[in-house]
Amino acid sequence: MPSTRRWYRLSLTAQIMIGLVVGVLIGWLRPEWGNKVYFLRDIFLNLIKSIIGPLVFSTLVVGIAGGGDLRKLGRMGVKALIYFELVTTAALFIGLAVVNLAKPGIGVPLVSNQSDVIQKIGENPPRTLTETLVHVFPSSVVDSLVRGDILQIVAFAVLFAMAVSAVGEKGKPMLRAMESLSQVMFKLTNYVMKFAPIGVGAAMAHTIGTQGPGVLVSLGNLIFTYYLGLIIFIIVIFGLIMVISGVPIRQFVRAVREPAAIAFATTSSESAMPRAMEAMERLGVPKRIVGFVMPTGYSFNLDGSMIFLAVSSMFITQAAEASTGLRFNFGQQLTMMLTFMVTSKGLAGVPRASVLVLLATLTNILPAGVAAAGVGIVLGIDAIMDMGRSCVNLVGNALATVVIARWEGEFDDRRARIFGTTQEAELDLRSGEVALADAAVED
Repeated sequence: MPSTRRWYRLSLTAQIMIGLVVGVLIGWLRPEWGNKVYFLRDIFLNLIKSIIGPLVFSTLVVGIAGGGDLRKLGRMGVKALIYFELVTTAALFIGLAVVNLAKPGIGVPLVSNQSDVIQKIGENPPRTLTETLVHVFPSSVVDSLVRGDILQIVAFAVLFAMAVSAVGEKGKPMLRAMESLSQVMFKLTNYVMKFAPIGVGAAMAHTIGTQGPGVLVSLGNLIFTYYLGLIIFIIVIFGLIMVISGVPIRQFVRAVREPAAIAFATTSSESAMPRAMEAMERLGVPKRIVGFVMPTGYSFNLDGSMIFLAVSSMFITQAAEASTGLRFNFGQQLTMMLTFMVTSKGLAGVPRASVLVLLATLTNILPAGVAAAGVGIVLGIDAIMDMGRSCVNLVGNALATVVIARWEGEFDDRRARIFGTTQEAELDLRSGEVALADAAVED
């Protein structure tokens, strides 16, 4: 019989939601406390970042070298890229449709200093497509691990796993070491997640304390339009994908709700990635698919960021219409969306990347100073919009792992049905006993 949790022993999801509420109250009632407790959020994010590199590397090496077929990996990579492009394109067009209907930029004055905007968001330009391709292959994997560059870690892990698989028996000790490392990192993730409610509360207190509840009113139309686009995208596109692919919706929502809450509160989808990877494996997605698809998605499958770019760019052009007289027809809007599809591939590893891409693209379209003025307005509420952006990016990448596993015919429906129950623990115990027996036979 499933064990019952005592009323005072809340789940981690419940603790995170309580942390969210407490953080909002602190930031609203005592704004000065927001800056004082912000270091707790930084501690939590630093702990998470220290886990991501070793976890992605070990998980991917085990998944590929531990019985993975390299031809399957290549086929899976092509499927993943096609899926990423289709979904991100849908995100751009939904954002475009919503902002054209709501027209949140009409009547908004554009007043800003270009140098101030550039200084706030940094001076690192987004990478071009060629620069991104060169950047994928690291000159030093140690440097990639130190910086937490996920795309470079994935590229090196694939090559390393191919080499481990090619040497045969001599690679078995390395494979066992990577398996041990991945299990240790998952256990370490569980320890770090106990600090999540505190880190989440500190992040919310700082956001509300610095931005103030008034920012929600002054630019409420833009925020409402953006979140409306996110909700429509989740219901229509994600819902359609789950129905077509046969994703167990209830179990998937249960698996992703905790990582999504962390990503939303910390405005960092990477902070929730270790927990999301663990949840997807428990849901029935093979380790090699989780290890490849989810990290790669952080460069090629940023659904929330695509909606942000579509909504924010059209908001700025609508606001600029009064002073410039420029009105973008559908053809011009389509051209701008295609530009975002290309330039967004350089988002990985660049601070405030979505805002940088927005500024770089609009600078070539609007008169001098107008683009910076519009981006300056968006920058004032970027922290509020970044919550939804990070959350949807995380959920989109988690869903991609399930869909690719379905396409490969490797999704474990039995494990999905028992997700979060006592039967899952019993299955893990039996699986562990079988693995130990197999290792003893090999020795």
